[in-house]
Amino acid sequence: MANPIIQVRGLRKVYRVGHEQVVALSQIDFDVPAGQVCCIVGTSGSGKSTLLNQLAGLEKPTKGQVIIGGHNISVFSENRLALFRQKNIGFIFQSYNLMPSMTALENVSLPLIFRGISKQKRERAAKRILAEVGLGGRMRHTPAQMSGGQQQRVGIARAFVARPKIIFADEPTGNLDSKTTVEVMRMMIRLCHESNQTLIIVTHDPNLARYADRIITILDGSIVSDMPNQSIAYDESEPETKAEEAEGAQTAGDESPHDADDIDDTDNTGDAEQPQRGAADTVTDGKAGEKAMETPGSTEAPNPAEMEKEGKSE
Repeated sequence: MANPIIQVRGLRKVYRVGHEQVVALSQIDFDVPAGQVCCIVGTSGSGKSTLLNQLAGLEKPTKGQVIIGGHNISVFSENRLALFRQKNIGFIFQSYNLMPSMTALENVSLPLIFRGISKQKRERAAKRILAEVGLGGRMRHTPAQMSGGQQQRVGIARAFVARPKIIFADEPTGNLDSKTTVEVMRMMIRLCHESNQTLIIVTHDPNLARYADRIITILDGSIVSDMPNQSIAYDESEPETKAEEAEGAQTAGDESPHDADDIDDTDNTGDAEQPQRGAADTVTDGKAGEKAMETPGSTEAPNPAEMEKEGKSE
């Protein structure tokens, strides 16, 4: 497999429960190339959520390595992991995880605050991506004023606002009806394919897996199947509602929602300690591809068209 952006080598995770040891993951090995939509499928207790946590650097492995863009994140400190996630990874959650007192625009803009982006520029970027996901007319609405599908669109916009290299989606349609599920899945995959971003979906639903380019099935902590898949994301037999997208396009004007060139790279975060998890972890930037992931040793935002190379080997 050429140019993998994610490499998993001999991954093992064991939890201690009382006097017993529970093996959650056992000898996991696989690669994910840049730009692939990969779905990890498993029933409850299969180890899929543990694997997601390992890939995102939210937990340390008992043994093995998770290598992202050439960097072994398994040996990073918590602070360094938090900064790495801010710069390279986006998250989409089943329960949306929006700030209830904030508008859609404020929720999407929030991650860019941790990058030191000026208010004018982060709002411009947020407006563009909200228009892209069909919420151009609902930017001033709070989560309570939106449907579940609209809230998840805000969550998607927040994850994509700084053009992350990798998106992790944990049961992204678990709280949505079947019609909205089709719309949301097509939207996520379209956004990833347009910018060659890597999408990792974790779900128990085999129907959701049909939208992926590749399906990895996990059972009892081991991979039992790893197969390519013909995505149904562009299957015209499942029509997608266009009304909200048209509305968003009119609001967006002539500016491209994915034009992140105007997000400055001023380093004004200093040496401040970064949050370990939460809203800041949704902050990402850059485009996935053959370029190296940005090292978390610097707080400068890379040019999305040209990733900053690693200054030191890990």
